[in-house]
Amino acid sequence: QVQLVESGGGLVQPGGSLRLSCAASGSIFKSLRMAWYRQAPGKERDLVATITQGGSTYYADAMKGRFTISRDNAKNTVYLQMNSLQPEEPAVYYCNVHPPLERYWGQGTQVTVSS
Repeated sequence: QVQLVESGGGLVQPGGSLRLSCAASGSIFKSLRMAWYRQAPGKERDLVATITQGGSTYYADAMKGRFTISRDNAKNTVYLQMNSLQPEEPAVYYCNVHPPLERYWGQGTQVTVSS
């Protein structure tokens, strides 16, 4: 069983940056393909980025060049560095495996972009 706990969200001005963290329990973390998702109010949860066990990454088109996903297998943690955040990007950000499993959804971390 894996438990995922997201942190690092907060209020940031347009154009600002945040770094999210996702701490995973369980020894199988390093064997999992991990991902970040986000859900804006009234919208479906969308894929933001993925990272394989070996560190290969994928980004949704809107995030390319601005977001960076990374992982530290020794710390059982996956990160999301978000730069140049836009006013239309406030959302709750979640981590999960990819494809996602229902039982792994956590509380997420809220990101608010406002001046």
